[in-house]
Amino acid sequence: MKNVWLRLLQRLESDYLARTGLSLPLAAIAVVVAADLLSGPDHFLTPGIVAAPALAAVTVNWQRTVLVSVLGAGVQTALAPYDGMMAVNDQDVLFGQAFAYAVVCVFSVYIAWRRETGVKAFNAISSVAEAAQHALMRPPAPRVGGLRLAVRYVSAADAAQIGGDLYAVLETPHGVRALIGDVRGKGLSAVQTSAVVLGAFREAAFDEGGLEKVAARVDTSVRRQVRTGDFITALFAQFDKPDSVELLHYGHVAPLRVSRDGTVETLAPAEPWVPLGLADLVPGGPAPWRVPLLPGDVLVLCTDGVIEARSPHDRTFYPLADRIGHLIASSGHDLDAAVERVYADLLSHAGGSLSDDVVLLLVAPIQAALTAGPQAPAVAA
Repeated sequence: MKNVWLRLLQRLESDYLARTGLSLPLAAIAVVVAADLLSGPDHFLTPGIVAAPALAAVTVNWQRTVLVSVLGAGVQTALAPYDGMMAVNDQDVLFGQAFAYAVVCVFSVYIAWRRETGVKAFNAISSVAEAAQHALMRPPAPRVGGLRLAVRYVSAADAAQIGGDLYAVLETPHGVRALIGDVRGKGLSAVQTSAVVLGAFREAAFDEGGLEKVAARVDTSVRRQVRTGDFITALFAQFDKPDSVELLHYGHVAPLRVSRDGTVETLAPAEPWVPLGLADLVPGGPAPWRVPLLPGDVLVLCTDGVIEARSPHDRTFYPLADRIGHLIASSGHDLDAAVERVYADLLSHAGGSLSDDVVLLLVAPIQAALTAGPQAPAVAA
């Protein structure tokens, strides 16, 4: 969503400049010419036209900046006789004026070219990043199996749009299975690790019969393909039975359950486990646990970028558990509206910017009334 708004603003800015970009430099030329003519031949005001190419450098492309520069030079040449600048003793002044104007024009054209090149490069990077995000994350549909979903993914690096946080929700023969995780570190290495985790999960989620086996297979892939020392906190979820969800913890942020009346409960594991990639350092393995998830309940999954977002005023962490219940309830349990409200509240708490990647995933069972098909008409006995 963030990328859509960014591209829309870029398109609006581009369209606006295409229509009105020349108006500022042309208006500058017109104002200087009018002032010069109204002030009479004894006032030499045409040097003010030097503002026109400077304005063009920040409003139009380099070709139009050249056009404005040439137009400004022509206007100054045409006004030179009117201002009495053709006398022999004024030739040095006129030459200095022309030289200074030429220098400004050259720099203005260069600035316009660099700005245009930078915009094209940024757009190219954004396009590649958007494609990579969709290929890597594959955002789920609003409904997967018997669940309603709403997700907000934000990378701390705006130009990259992808980072070390990851999630996936898949409908499999074993029920709907979900994963949310957070890779240690940032940058390209974090993205590569995310690709390893998500690829392994998408394969194992369909092949393995138990959630522990799915997680174990993902952990094996991480230890084989991810460099030593890197790890991933993760939480696995399996929606295979009505009114409940099975959870498996690998050092990740504990999920929250928001009931219909807005009551919030933290679903902390009885025995927290180490992150993916570190399982060989401790004996045994994590134990899944099952919790109720009734119609009207919302399961809240997030990464630590949400709960560790600090206020710039008092340096307090974002109180997700204290605010999520009211924000979901006030949205009428509309998950899309709720996730937007939570994200807006998070940004407000953090002072308008985030220093870490963020994934916020809301999951709710579809009520029977919504999933039941049309009933056959009653037949009289």
